[in-house]
Amino acid sequence: MKLNDLKPSERRVKRNRVGRGMASGNGKTSGRGHKGQKARSGGGVRRGFEGGQTPLYRRLPKRGFTNIHSKTYTEVTFKMLNKVKNTEVTAESLLEEGIIGKINDGIVVLATGKLDKKVNVKAKRFTAKAKEQIEALGGKAEVI
Repeated sequence: MKLNDLKPSERRVKRNRVGRGMASGNGKTSGRGHKGQKARSGGGVRRGFEGGQTPLYRRLPKRGFTNIHSKTYTEVTFKMLNKVKNTEVTAESLLEEGIIGKINDGIVVLATGKLDKKVNVKAKRFTAKAKEQIEALGGKAEVI
């Protein structure tokens, strides 16, 4: 290896210094052109601005609504219940063990997968099939 074989490790891009004389190529107006909104300090338009015409997001009608009385349940499957260490299962115990991330308005037990052990579950809701399978293994499905 010789000194003339050395090369920089990566290409360095020089920062473009605007407004530093005509020789720089970006002097005087600093690459902003002449006058107008985009030439001014703090100038420019917001996203969705259509030059004063009513923007699309205001021309389109509003649709639907959010029901303030609706409940959001956290879904718990049989696959999750198989991971539980103790036989007494509540929303709080599932949260402590890290099986669910959030309780919301309660938990709903779904019959997804196959239940391998006897568990006593306390939940806000059960699907009919889930309740049937929990009780078939000798467990309890209690609605709270």
